[in-house]
Amino acid sequence: MDKIRIVGGRPLNGVIPVSGAKNAALPLMIASLLTPETLTLHNLPRLADVSLLVRILGNHGVDYMINGKKPGQTVTSGQTVRLSAEHIVDTFAPYELVAKMRASFWVLAPLLARMGHAKVSLPGGCAIGTRPVDLLLMAMEKLGAQISIEAGYVIAKAPDGLRGGHINFDKVTVGGTHMALMAASLALGHTLIENAAREPEIVDLADCLVKMGARIHGAGTSRIEIEGVAGLKGAEHHVMPDRIETGTYAMAVAMTGGDILLEGARPELLQSALDVLTQVGAHISTTNEGIRVSRNGAGLQAVDVETAPFPGFPTDLQAQFMALMTRAKGSSRITETIFENRFMHVQELARLGAKIRLDGDTAIVDGVDDLQGAPVMATDLRASVSLVIAALAAKGETTVNRVYHLDRGFEHLEAKLSACGADVTRLAQAG
Repeated sequence: MDKIRIVGGRPLNGVIPVSGAKNAALPLMIASLLTPETLTLHNLPRLADVSLLVRILGNHGVDYMINGKKPGQTVTSGQTVRLSAEHIVDTFAPYELVAKMRASFWVLAPLLARMGHAKVSLPGGCAIGTRPVDLLLMAMEKLGAQISIEAGYVIAKAPDGLRGGHINFDKVTVGGTHMALMAASLALGHTLIENAAREPEIVDLADCLVKMGARIHGAGTSRIEIEGVAGLKGAEHHVMPDRIETGTYAMAVAMTGGDILLEGARPELLQSALDVLTQVGAHISTTNEGIRVSRNGAGLQAVDVETAPFPGFPTDLQAQFMALMTRAKGSSRITETIFENRFMHVQELARLGAKIRLDGDTAIVDGVDDLQGAPVMATDLRASVSLVIAALAAKGETTVNRVYHLDRGFEHLEAKLSACGADVTRLAQAG
C-alpha cells in the first residue's frame, strides 16, 4: 500500500490545473444507462473511482472507449470517455462492486427507468456515518416503483414503467436528487421535486440530461420540474471543474503561503468557502484563467464555520479547513451538520501537534505556532487530504499512509503540488 512523504515548510507558487469534478463525473457516467446511444464526456478526471465505475457500467453491458492524452496535453489534462449502453445485459449490481463505492448505488435509477427492474446491493463507500438510502428509495416509490429489500439487496420493479410523481425530500439529499432526475426523465408525465439539492453537480447532470433530450426546469433551485420523455438520445458534455479540489488547493496555499493560480476554477461554485478564506487572511482574485490565491507574510485568523448544503460551506471541505485552523491565531469552532462521524481526522491531526477538542458535532481548534511532522494514517478521502495540507506546513517529515483514499478523489496530487514547490514523494510499497 503506497505512502506519501511530505517535507513541510515550503510555500506554493505556480499554476495548478483544476481537474473535472469527481462528484459530477460519477452521476454523468451513470446517466449513460438511460440511452442506447453514445454519451461522450470530456474533462473526466483520472481517478480510481472513475476507473471503478467504468468497470461497474461494463458489468451492465456498457461499451466504453477512453481517449488518452492528446499532443501538448499534460498528465493533468482531463480524459474523454465514450459510453454506449445500446444493450443492457444485466440489471444486477453485486455487493462486491457496489460496496467499493457508494455512488454506484445510483445505477438503480436509470436501470429501473429504462428496463423496468433492477437488483442493486446496498452501498458502501467512505465510513463517515450511516448515510441511509431511505430517501433515495422513497423517490423511486413516488415514481411508481415497487421496492423491497432482501438479503442486503434492493429489488426494484416497475413493470409498466415509471410515472411522474411528487417527491418532497424531508432532508436535502444530493444522491436522492441525482436519482430522481435520472428516473423522472423517462417517467410518464410530470414530476415535481421539492427540497431538491442545489449543488452545482446537480445542475451539471441536469444540463447533460437536457442535451440528451430531457425536459428539466429549475435545476439549481430547491424546486425542480421534469416532463418525462419516451426516450433519450446521445450527447456530448464537458464535466464541470472540481470545486472541492479548488477549495482544497486554495486552503493549501493559505496554509503554506505563496501564490497559486487555480487554472479553470470557477468562483461561483464555492463562493462561501472563498469568503471564509478571505476572512482567514488569504487574498483571492478571479481572472480569465481561473482563481488566484495568495498569502504572503500575514498570519492566519481563526474563523468559525458550519457546514451546510450548497450554497453553504461544503462538508467536503470541512477536514481541510480544520487543518488550516490548526495554525490560526486564536480558537475556531467548526460544526459539522451534514454527516456524523466526520471528525476521524482529528486524532491524526493531533499527532502533528494540533490542539482540537470535540463537543458533539463541533470541533474547537486552538491554533498552535508550529506543527511537527509525524507518521499519520488516512481514514477517508477528505480526511486524508487534510493531513496533506497540515503536513505541507509542518516542520520536518510527515508520512501519510493509506493514500488509496487520496487516489479515489484527487488526480495526480503529488505532481500538482510538486510542480509548485512542495516536497512531496510517493513511496510505492512492495507487494
